[in-house]
Amino acid sequence: MLTTLNQSDWAARARAVLPCGGFGNFDPSLFIREGQGSRVWDEDGKEYVDLLIGSGPMLLGHGNPEVLEAVAEQLPRGMTFFANNAAGVELAEEICRAVPCAEQIRYVSSGGEADMYAIRLARAFTGRDRIVKFEGGYHGMSAEAQMSLAPARMVNFPQAVPDSAGIPESVRSEMLIAPFNDPDYIRSLLAEHGHQVAAIIVEPLQRIIPPEPGFLQLLREEADRYGIVLIFDEIVTGFRLSYGGAQELYGVRPDIATLGKIIGGGFPLAAIAGRADIMAHFDKAAVGADKWLMQLGTLSGNPVAAIAGLKTMEILRREGQYDRLRDNGRRLMAMASAALTSQGVAHRVVGDPTLFEVVFTKGEVRDYRDVFSADTARGAQFNKVLMQEGLFKSPGKTYPSLALTEDDFAVAKAAYAKAAAAIAQS
Repeated sequence: MLTTLNQSDWAARARAVLPCGGFGNFDPSLFIREGQGSRVWDEDGKEYVDLLIGSGPMLLGHGNPEVLEAVAEQLPRGMTFFANNAAGVELAEEICRAVPCAEQIRYVSSGGEADMYAIRLARAFTGRDRIVKFEGGYHGMSAEAQMSLAPARMVNFPQAVPDSAGIPESVRSEMLIAPFNDPDYIRSLLAEHGHQVAAIIVEPLQRIIPPEPGFLQLLREEADRYGIVLIFDEIVTGFRLSYGGAQELYGVRPDIATLGKIIGGGFPLAAIAGRADIMAHFDKAAVGADKWLMQLGTLSGNPVAAIAGLKTMEILRREGQYDRLRDNGRRLMAMASAALTSQGVAHRVVGDPTLFEVVFTKGEVRDYRDVFSADTARGAQFNKVLMQEGLFKSPGKTYPSLALTEDDFAVAKAAYAKAAAAIAQS
């Protein structure tokens, strides 16, 4: 006799073997059974419009037939080799064609690895130790990245606040924290410390906060002034904001970019991309043992992920894809804002049509502290109702996809209306 397990059953099993009963990524009480196109279903059979899309990778939706076909052709030929393979080279060639700063790339398996190695690469290239990071910027789980990611207490810049246990105190002294979108502060910070700084690492669209006009260009100019490596963390924005990523959209070229999510087509794959003279530090024969950055990984550049990424990118290159993605996002943004405005709820829809969120505030949203000071209780309630009404999303981001249908927009409109009414009545 077949036994059907529901979410409560799986949650009980998970608590026995997983800390907090989950993978650390999302609400541990929710178990997704399957996804198809723009929809996902949980283990209780509830159907959702997916506005999380795996935290970004599933830009084409779940189970895209062309991607599935490409992967199915590769699987019998081998899943991984710990050796070079043709698909990995072809994907690297396409990334280098698409991404302005990419003269060469190096594969890893996750975005967090890519950011960790990018920081280390900047240190190897410059011979310096200090790193400038922006408060609220997310760059993975390394010790450096966990400084002032989401601090609950505000301290004076450039002091760093660790967001995790287990980080050596010595890391704090290597990190200089700055407010996003504040050109005067970054100028003054680098005037004092610039010659000690190996890298400035920044999400060009920080979480959901767009750069103000000229801010990224200022970072480029200041990095050049002090011989600093400028790193764009494009794990989220790469191949999302445009085919060439945020650096193409905003017209500013970093020295290094980190890429992930979309380039693996739903499979684990990420990359460090950058100038050839910097990337040479991965090559002992080119730079010598003292300047060589050791990097390897069991699944780096595996052919299944490379094939999935190649097919995904081929589809994204087709005419009109980014126009349609942006149109999908604009429709969702307008629906959310219209629903809240009709209820007289103060809010801002912040971000880019390809990645945005509602922030419950009357003021401008320019940096982490503006988001932190917003009405987070209202935000939590809003997102809770959206989930109840069939929109599957992150508590802090909305990811439109190319798979959205008119039926999905109808679900979204009704959900936004219900959530806005709940907020207004609270």
